[in-house]
Amino acid sequence: MAAVSWRSLFVWPLLWLGVRLSETSKAGVSLDDDLLQPYAGAHGPVHSHRHVRDCQAVVHGNLTHESLSPPARRGALPAAESTMFVSDVPSSSRRVYGHVTLVRDPLRTLSVLEPGGPGGCEAKRRATVEQTAAGAGCLYAQNAGFFETVSHRCLGNVVSDGRPVRDSGGVQNAQFGIRRDGSLVFGYLSQEDVLDRSNPFVQLVSGVVWLLRNGEVYINQSLQAECDETQETGRFRTFVDVASARTAVGHNADGDLILFHVDGQTGVRGMNLWEVAEALKDYGVVNAINLDGGGSSTYVSGGSLASYPSDHCESDSRWRCARPVSTILCVHQRRCRPGDCSGRRVCTANGCVCDAGWRGENCSLGCLAGFYGDGCNQTCACVNGAACDPVSGRCACPPGFHGDSCERVCPLGFFGPSCTNECRCDDQCPCDPQTGSCNATLREESNRTLHTAGRCLAKQMFIHWRRDEEAHGPRLTERTWLTVTCTLASLLLASLLLHLLRGCGGAAAAARPARRRRDYAYVPLVSVNGAARDDLDSQEAVWSPEDVGGRVCPKERRSDVC
Repeated sequence: MAAVSWRSLFVWPLLWLGVRLSETSKAGVSLDDDLLQPYAGAHGPVHSHRHVRDCQAVVHGNLTHESLSPPARRGALPAAESTMFVSDVPSSSRRVYGHVTLVRDPLRTLSVLEPGGPGGCEAKRRATVEQTAAGAGCLYAQNAGFFETVSHRCLGNVVSDGRPVRDSGGVQNAQFGIRRDGSLVFGYLSQEDVLDRSNPFVQLVSGVVWLLRNGEVYINQSLQAECDETQETGRFRTFVDVASARTAVGHNADGDLILFHVDGQTGVRGMNLWEVAEALKDYGVVNAINLDGGGSSTYVSGGSLASYPSDHCESDSRWRCARPVSTILCVHQRRCRPGDCSGRRVCTANGCVCDAGWRGENCSLGCLAGFYGDGCNQTCACVNGAACDPVSGRCACPPGFHGDSCERVCPLGFFGPSCTNECRCDDQCPCDPQTGSCNATLREESNRTLHTAGRCLAKQMFIHWRRDEEAHGPRLTERTWLTVTCTLASLLLASLLLHLLRGCGGAAAAARPARRRRDYAYVPLVSVNGAARDDLDSQEAVWSPEDVGGRVCPKERRSDVC
């Protein structure tokens, strides 16, 4: 049993993951097969606003719409609350699933958005409610206006966040709008009402069928006001009577907006408009209109699809896909209006806050040191004693520093405010980056920079010299050449003097008289061996070193030889 239990712990997560992956793989493009269209041809009736006014009950006079003055603001409460319901439809065997969303302060918390964002209607673009809501940060969202399924053109009037997007040209369909003063408008509008600039609409969208008027079901009157001819699913009355997925918008007596959505499939499940009107009455709704339904009916909560679409997927008809639609109603966090703020207060996405550079309950105090921006809620990034602008947060650097945060010291050779002054030191030596003094000890960082730069420069010089020697042979400097030249000149001069001295000495020696040498005699060795004296006199001659013509001759031969 233990083994089975542990195995199940792994099996169930794997099964769940497989289902989610399967759903993701099957998700795709909607077939647009659950169409619920009120008209067969052109959208809306052809009769004028005057026809609607003349045909309504006398009790309403000439007023063809209802307007609720803006309620008191309740800023302490959440912007919206959404409730999911599952209930039985009275007098039927059907059970429906849907959502009811209560929106407080709708002037600041609700917007009509074009498909995919601004410009979607002009571009004839369609987008799922999820896609449009994700780009706008909607808390809750549901589909709104009708559109042409072929051309994707937005239908009816559209005003989005004060920007007129589309004018229906006076077509008489039920309308929902919010004027600049915050009043809520439901009903039929003339062209003059739509274009009124004294209190213009800031949000406006067209539906089909006015469901509730002053707390009473108003469908029969709408059939007369909006009916034109048959539509694709039958007569206009069939559009009202058929069970299907539905979307509606209304308001209660407190001025809160009510968004209503119910899942369904045309002719199979869901609600008809009579049942929707009664359900809205039970929720305390006073005025309400019907919006696009059928396969278009979609509800998104927290950025995720929270409804069950009725359109089949194009890739596999066993699955259901959300339909790309036209405009949506987006519930978001409170946004202020410029008129809401006065004095030094400005309007932001978070409401009225103190203008940049100011703080306090009345926005009368300047920002503390180190802070700037709206409400002084941003921290300055300035360093090295730089001053921070309380409005923009821009750093005013002290002398000797520069950079966006004043984090960098002036480059070597420059000083002063913004490092614009050039140093005036001898030999182009660097100066103090703040004062410009030449008798300054550079910072450790500057010394390190100089050391690094010196090493780099020396290395580059040696490399350059080596390349020059390899290309052109060794070269001598000017001083070396001068030394070599002087040395050679000195050697030549010394050689010249030596030759002069030798020449003068030879001339003096030649001028002196020749010195006579003493006579000397040649004695033969025989006399040493005991030979007779006579033999000596007869055999040898006595030599005399007289110089005759520079030669030495014996005495007996001086006459004939020498």
